[in-house]
Amino acid sequence: MADEILTARRGEILDITLSNPERGNAASDGMVTRLGDILEAETEARVVILRGAGDDFCMGRASPPPPQTPPDAHQLRKMHDIVFRCYSAVRKTQAPVVSVVKGRAYGFGCALASVADMTIAADDATFQVPEFAHNIMPTMVMSSLVDRLSVKALMYMVYTSKVISAERAMTLGLVNDVAPKDQVEGLVDALCASILKASRPAVLGVKEYALSAQAIDTNKAVNYARSIHALVNTSSDLRANFKKG
Repeated sequence: MADEILTARRGEILDITLSNPERGNAASDGMVTRLGDILEAETEARVVILRGAGDDFCMGRASPPPPQTPPDAHQLRKMHDIVFRCYSAVRKTQAPVVSVVKGRAYGFGCALASVADMTIAADDATFQVPEFAHNIMPTMVMSSLVDRLSVKALMYMVYTSKVISAERAMTLGLVNDVAPKDQVEGLVDALCASILKASRPAVLGVKEYALSAQAIDTNKAVNYARSIHALVNTSSDLRANFKKG
């Protein structure tokens, strides 16, 4: 299973690659669990990059063997918790997570691409939430998109099961930037360079604030901003360059 999730470090960048290209990087339960383990354990990287090997990012989940007896609601919930846990691990990873999408990102792949903090896509990338067309309740993947899309866009993607282009995904808010396939890595390198120029407390503080402030009202969000601003700007990493502004 370890060979299907590859990791490599380039200084303070952690590269994670879904490596099951003959199946479009469809993620088995073991792969989903392993990815969650890696992300939950990560404390050193300042940037995490998610990629898919081969032509596609991720075609969704690999279908497990059917159970001998239909699971009850409690068992089914426990079986699916590995996916919810994986989405949560992306959100909670201290460092910003960047998904690099080439080819197809469907189902779990669409969710994984979109739940990342930033998403860079090749112009041949396509996205789909196909569950509704297969009579599968889509709320699992919807949970990864609920704060990434407007309600209208989310419902449209779910109800139509349409395959959408990278450009369309960018207009909806799933993708940050689109480029020809041979230029995507240049965009990723530039993004990483921008992040790595900043101090670690600032990098981690931006993600913490961006995610946490959404869950509280405006007055509390402003007060939280004041606190984290003071905390980060007086850290040892930034103190030498601190300026009033």
